[in-house]
Amino acid sequence: MNWRIPLADLNFGEEEKEAVMKVLDSRWLTMGEETQNFEREFARYLGVKHAVAVANGTASLHLACLALGLKPGDEVLVPSLTFVATAASIVYAGARPVFVDIAGETNTNISVESIEARITPRTRAIMVMHYGGYPCDMPRILEIAGRYGLALIEDAAHAPGAAIGEKKIGNWSNVASFSFFSNKNLATGEGGMVVTNDDEIARKVRLQRSHAMTTMTWDRHKGHASSYEVVDLGFNYRIDEIRSAIGRIQLKKLDGNNTRRGKLTAAYRAAFQKLVPEIEIPFEQYPFSPAYHLLPILLPAGVNRFAFMEGMKAQGIQTSIHYPPIHQFNYYRNRFPVEQTELPVTESVGSREVTLPLYADLDPASVCWIVETTRNILQEIPVERSRSVW
Repeated sequence: MNWRIPLADLNFGEEEKEAVMKVLDSRWLTMGEETQNFEREFARYLGVKHAVAVANGTASLHLACLALGLKPGDEVLVPSLTFVATAASIVYAGARPVFVDIAGETNTNISVESIEARITPRTRAIMVMHYGGYPCDMPRILEIAGRYGLALIEDAAHAPGAAIGEKKIGNWSNVASFSFFSNKNLATGEGGMVVTNDDEIARKVRLQRSHAMTTMTWDRHKGHASSYEVVDLGFNYRIDEIRSAIGRIQLKKLDGNNTRRGKLTAAYRAAFQKLVPEIEIPFEQYPFSPAYHLLPILLPAGVNRFAFMEGMKAQGIQTSIHYPPIHQFNYYRNRFPVEQTELPVTESVGSREVTLPLYADLDPASVCWIVETTRNILQEIPVERSRSVW
């Protein structure tokens, strides 16, 4: 469909094109100098010791779980209101995801109180996801992890550039994961990054991203090695030079683009407060510094979400849902069942959330039109008190 306003859009220009052509002219496409430079620059930007570029965000989460030694019998506390890869990476490692409720309708990050309530003798780690680019309450979560001797993993796919005080997201855990998918604040198409301040975690991740080989093709190309040993069961989770080159340019734009996203988010909030005050927008006056990845809204109770999204679609406005709760998917419901009363806030928000367009180059005038369109469609949809909203 030819959207009048898409949900997300790329902020690409001549710099990205030139970076890609430079790689093509070099005639070296697999991990090489561009990847090494991207890793160094990303680590410097975050203030972390190690950054390891990989094929995608899911691969980065999987490698993070493996580097921590998660195994069958281990439990990992994780939000259900996130993309399925967050929980899938735990299952890949053989461990069991234990779904935790979110804090509330105004804060759709994992609930700190629910984390502590769900800890058992089998709990090995906590995996948080910074929803929409808004940091979780990491100081409190870090204190809980330390008190119970648990590892801490950040799914920071939404949060490159977000911070708590002067400390950027990615610095608050044993290991953190970033995604560079096409709709992300820093986009390369596919691609991801594992970051850590732990030398041993970094060593394991670097080894396992490329079949656990002791030397890389680039090393052999440069004449630094002639053969290799395989010391573990590894994976083909390598990134390529084209994506790394794009990532380096995107990293330079990240802070400016996040600032623009923040201004657009403020414009949305002001317009909704004036025109559609019954719409709730999470993270109002949030105390931490967000990356503004998503613009989530909560429809009033009883509004048919499908009818609303179809009405927006008819106007050429793309919307989405972030996210259908993982514990309600067939695979996870059957393998990792959750009691009906365990995740009430997740299920409420999961049935009412709609994501509106947000990207750095979105026209502020379009924000006003989107809000006006939202108001008009809501006036046309009857409230259905006794029926499901999806």
